Amino acid sequence: MKNLENGISASLRRRLLAGAAAAAALLVFSAGTASAANCIKGDRKAPYTIGWANIYSVPTWMKQTEGTITAEVEELKKAGLVKDLMITDAQGNAQTQIQHIQSMIDANVDAIVVIAGSSNALDRVISDACDKGIAVVNFDSLVNTDKVTAKINTDSNEWGATAAKWMVSQLGGKGKIIIMNGPAGISVSDDRRKGAQPVLDANPGLQVITETNTEYNVAPAQEAMTSLLFANPEIDGVLSLGGALSAGSVLAFERQGRDQVPTTGENARQFLELWKEKGLKGWATMQPNWLGALSVYTAVQALEGKDVPAFVKVPLPVIDDSTIGSYLARADKFPADGYIYSDYDKALFDKLLAAK
Repeated sequence: MKNLENGISASLRRRLLAGAAAAAALLVFSAGTASAANCIKGDRKAPYTIGWANIYSVPTWMKQTEGTITAEVEELKKAGLVKDLMITDAQGNAQTQIQHIQSMIDANVDAIVVIAGSSNALDRVISDACDKGIAVVNFDSLVNTDKVTAKINTDSNEWGATAAKWMVSQLGGKGKIIIMNGPAGISVSDDRRKGAQPVLDANPGLQVITETNTEYNVAPAQEAMTSLLFANPEIDGVLSLGGALSAGSVLAFERQGRDQVPTTGENARQFLELWKEKGLKGWATMQPNWLGALSVYTAVQALEGKDVPAFVKVPLPVIDDSTIGSYLARADKFPADGYIYSDYDKALFDKLLAAK
């Protein structure tokens, strides 16, 4: 398995040194094995059919994530463990995603990998898949039900809290800020925002003058921030909780001739390049696209009878002025509108699944 040089055509949107150092820094830790179900029943033998129930494929983060999934499937095909990959695209509609997952259940696929378009709307169909003996691995945007084989994610609450703490530090606890969120109802977006709130409550001198929800794409984020700039002549910081959102914000400030302000974000290539080019005061983290590949690998390991953790927590790296260079040094390996993510391989995944 290798990093893809291009995304293959959702966080959804939407976190290190290069090479071996990156892998070592991102060793994943299990958060326990008590709550999830095994799900797997019946006479399921390799090679397996895997379903990838995508909520939407338009954002580049999703395209890159799907790229890691298809690359992992190719590796598993070579090993004789996977036969087919069924891919669906709900185009952002949770009800459509439910229908797609039901179709996978009806087709009796061996495993379903899913980013949830709704944290609660999918509970019934996901539980039904588990009851039918299908391995279910849920990553990035999570469902509420624990009737899954495994959940895999970074800590989105920690994401929001750490970003908010950085903003408090940059502004000395006083100032007017705008918060940029991803789509409402998506767990990673909602949880990042929830994580930030206790920090904001503890620092009342930091005034949230307004906030917005947009999809994880630069163009709508830039449009949203442009409108907010017209309405708010004084802005001291942008607490952006997604990488494409941050890039859109920086471009909006530039187009309006406004001075850039401290801005948080993700490992979106465009945001990191603008950060360096504009001399921003910035902070970012990373939601690795290879969570998709890891989810496929985890599903197959479970189907093979291996014990897998019920919940896998991937630690969040910090991207700041001391580490941004190591990301930008690898930028040409990724799409211009993509995310610069760390290397991954079978050894990293095996360490993950062995963690207790």
